[in-house]
Amino acid sequence: MLKHIFLGAVAFGAILVGSARAEDLKEFRIGLIGGENESDRLRNFQCMVEKLPAVLGVEKVSLFPAADYDGTIQGLLGGTLDYAELGASGYAKIYLEDPNAVEPILTTVQTDGSAGYYSIMVARKDSGIRTVEDLKGKKLGFADPDSTSGYLIPMVTLPQAIGTDVKSYFGETGFGGGHENLVLEVLKGTFDAGTTFGSGVGEFADGYSSGNLHKMVEKGILDMDDLVEVWKSPLIPNGPVVVRSSMNQEMKDTFKQFMMDLPKSDPECFSAIQGGDFSGFIEVTPEFYQPIIDARKAQIGS
Repeated sequence: MLKHIFLGAVAFGAILVGSARAEDLKEFRIGLIGGENESDRLRNFQCMVEKLPAVLGVEKVSLFPAADYDGTIQGLLGGTLDYAELGASGYAKIYLEDPNAVEPILTTVQTDGSAGYYSIMVARKDSGIRTVEDLKGKKLGFADPDSTSGYLIPMVTLPQAIGTDVKSYFGETGFGGGHENLVLEVLKGTFDAGTTFGSGVGEFADGYSSGNLHKMVEKGILDMDDLVEVWKSPLIPNGPVVVRSSMNQEMKDTFKQFMMDLPKSDPECFSAIQGGDFSGFIEVTPEFYQPIIDARKAQIGS
């Protein structure tokens, strides 16, 4: 049996050796998108490293944290990652470049039964900013250019709230280097306000029930009393769990079932990798993300 050996250089610097036959997979490679402290991401996914070898029949499971969203996206496009959890815009970027690179198989469901979340714009409470009208001519921060809630959706939907395009309305815009760092930069005063994400379910004082604000509160690096919510987007489809399309179908099915069972089989692991409280997963297809794909395509063309 002939094997093609390839070296896949992932954008975030990991060099992987893989087999062209998915049936021969010995290492299951998990991509972790940027936007949160690397050590926290590695710790949150450690339970997957421990559980998946026995489930999938592989020798080991490896974690590859990217410096930003695009690092993981390029790894998936290059076939050097087997699974990742993306935002809807990140998946749309992959789909628009190669619709056959990955398959979206699952997405999370909030505790209220919805399969969506929100882009949430926050400002320092002591800034005096309370509405988007207060931000005219000021500096707005985005999380990451490939973030759904931290960039794409605000760019597409904010004009309805401000009556003009984003670049004309704000004095300056910039990127915070991921969601966690963006909020920290808002607190430092680098930005007058910034866009991050949350479930919109539960209490603002808790950072809601899930999302970046909630994770930061849980880690003790954010006190929500220091922030105010300035704007909230329409509901955004929760991002997908994606797998490499060329993976053996039996392994895809086994992995999918493992993930669907995880909320009950190991609630602590499920909560850790998802970053908050969710009720479970539902199955999705590319059609679920078509509105985001269309929005990203239109934004690129604008």
